[in-house]
Amino acid sequence: MTALVIVESPAKAKTINKYLGKDFIVLASMGHVRDLPRNQLGVDIEHDFTPQYITMPSKNKVINQLQSAAKKADAVYLAPDPDREGEAICWHLEESIVPAGKPVYRVQFNEITKRAIQQAIENPGHTDMNRVNAQQARRILDRLVGYKISPILWKKVKRGISAGRVQSVALRMIVDREYAILAFKPEEYWTLTANMRGSVPPDFKTKLIKWEGKSLRVSAKKTASAIENGDQAKDMASLIKASDFTLSHIQKKARRQNPPPPFTTSKLQQDASRSLGFSVKKTMMVAQRLYEGVEIDGEPRGLITYMRTDSTRVSDEALTEVRHFIGSHYPPEYLPKSARQPKQKKGKIQDGHEAIRPTHADNTPERLTPYLNSDELRLYTLIWKRFVASQMEAKRMNETVFHIEAAKGLFESRGLVTTFPGFSALYQESKARSQEKVEKSADLPDLQQGETLQCLSLDTEQIFTKPPARYSEASLVKALEDNGIGRPSTYAAIISTIQNRDYVEKKQARFHPTNLGMIVTDMLLASFSDVMDIQYTARMENQLDRVEEGKQTWQNLLGEFYRGFEDHLVAAKEKMPDLKREGIHTDIDCELCGKPTVIKSGKYGQFLSCSDYPNCKFAKPIKEIKLESTNMPLLKGMIGVREEISESEGKTCPSCGKGSLVQKRGKFGEFIACSNYPECRYIHRESTGVKCPDKDCNGEIIERKSKRGKIFYGCSAFPKCHVVFWDKPVDIPCPSCTSPFLTEKKTKRQHVYVCPDKECGYRIDASELPEREKVVHPQ
Repeated sequence: MTALVIVESPAKAKTINKYLGKDFIVLASMGHVRDLPRNQLGVDIEHDFTPQYITMPSKNKVINQLQSAAKKADAVYLAPDPDREGEAICWHLEESIVPAGKPVYRVQFNEITKRAIQQAIENPGHTDMNRVNAQQARRILDRLVGYKISPILWKKVKRGISAGRVQSVALRMIVDREYAILAFKPEEYWTLTANMRGSVPPDFKTKLIKWEGKSLRVSAKKTASAIENGDQAKDMASLIKASDFTLSHIQKKARRQNPPPPFTTSKLQQDASRSLGFSVKKTMMVAQRLYEGVEIDGEPRGLITYMRTDSTRVSDEALTEVRHFIGSHYPPEYLPKSARQPKQKKGKIQDGHEAIRPTHADNTPERLTPYLNSDELRLYTLIWKRFVASQMEAKRMNETVFHIEAAKGLFESRGLVTTFPGFSALYQESKARSQEKVEKSADLPDLQQGETLQCLSLDTEQIFTKPPARYSEASLVKALEDNGIGRPSTYAAIISTIQNRDYVEKKQARFHPTNLGMIVTDMLLASFSDVMDIQYTARMENQLDRVEEGKQTWQNLLGEFYRGFEDHLVAAKEKMPDLKREGIHTDIDCELCGKPTVIKSGKYGQFLSCSDYPNCKFAKPIKEIKLESTNMPLLKGMIGVREEISESEGKTCPSCGKGSLVQKRGKFGEFIACSNYPECRYIHRESTGVKCPDKDCNGEIIERKSKRGKIFYGCSAFPKCHVVFWDKPVDIPCPSCTSPFLTEKKTKRQHVYVCPDKECGYRIDASELPEREKVVHPQ
């Protein structure tokens, strides 16, 4: 008997082929083999939204190969990834590849190991049509929104732009944050901090938290009272200095911190972004390689479990193995009495999958170092440490709180001392800046309640509240997940799409909406309020889950959606303003005739024009308008933006180790540099994550600017190394040669990835780049 096993990728096929005997042939479908046509809607709305699938032209050769192999085989096993997209690939393969009457089975596995593959083959199932229908519903929803709204935007705004069911909501979140930053008004408050000395060392600091029994503001959080100005702070300081400082209350308590659970997809994306500097897209590409198999001692091995999951569940076998590892590599007190099985988050999760974990706990990062490249090793280390730490004992701490009375005020000091590191000896979870605690973990002296303390100094500090931070990739992923927008497997595609459409741009690792992004968002909000509504989009995700559970038909879901959507389409065609002709009305009057002005789009971008054109020829660049002259959020956003603290600002200079990184403004705009200038001339550069191709150089390729302000990419070891590129290197190996990376060429007319080796000549359009989302979704 000969059986054909079909998987998605060649790397996966190569690994699985090693685990199955000579009776099995393993081939790759290279993702989807059928899809909706690209040059038309491809959905018969009048007949229950029947999709009109076609064979993808680029897959003819693959299909012929698979059909030939399927005819010769005695049975066919379909083994794409265990999720909706993988299930849909199975169904399409079954419909177009497998001959009628041929035994066909669906096999699923959470990890690519010999044991998991053999168990899956021994216990096959069949394609889950509920899961297929959920994927079909999502695909058709995306097609209807993209192909119905985009032509309206082409006509009203600009050709080549697009809307998308999920991407447009993500864009709205970024635009809303920008408007919040522009509308933000800083509030002033003051704090008083005393440096104290008790009967025994060490000295310590304490902060005034109450005055006359009312809580004072000591952070961005509002309280009942606040020190509003310097005069008030000075008067209070005078009263405090003239009084005694009495340690009125001491509180001591033990605290425990349990380890975080193993990674889900979104948590891995967030942690890799914060601690490794990986983009969401890069994280998923590297994780895919670790999952599909890496060559170790001449044999490909899957190193992690399936990387698209929102479950924190771990198999009993894996728990037994990791507990044995901890018991044999750490002192006994680091191993809990029983295994931890983390509680699942509320809401719909794909519990058929496990959390992301190493396939074997004894595959330590040190053991795998010779076989992994730098990025693979860094991500694997993160996954391995998090998983092993998740089964270790809790971190134990002693917290001491001092309350000190002086005049009409109450001061507070907190000390936190680790008594047993537990899991933190191996792993420390990265935190967003906004989540980091201000107070430092420090020991307080062993004092007695009722002691009179000596005040060494009393300092006042003026503080202004800061605007909300713009989204980074990590914080955007968290916001999408918290709001139920999309699924973790789609976050990378969402982020790539809004950047590729020029709706947002990344500056210092933060998303800034472009003028085009703000205009499109405002116009879509006015005409398609449901599609742009965050709660509505989240409810649609829940309905897709109901389809997968068999509780709702996909035709019913689409019918309910389209009834309201069709009305909005008709209204938008008539009422959506034409940016090229009449423009968007503003609250600014024309400087020449006094009539209202409008925002219009021309050859060189957007500008302000008189609504009475051509009778009045007034026109003015948007950037020349004063911010205070308008209350219109869209216009404020286009005029200018409030700059914010970057991710790097405040960190110690990596060059001199003395100064801190601060934001500066130069001839070519803002940049991050060392505060110790001119002694230290370090300037922070955005890294591409690509190693320098010079074999004798240990540098990496970073973003730089020429004397004329043009961005190029060069080696961080300059001037010792002179490797430079005009196009951005990206961490994608060339499939046609040995080049470890491609370069990205992006213009208004094309977006392609090219091999830097001219003799190789490899070139691929961005839309055809192999990613997890095998189907190209025209948004």
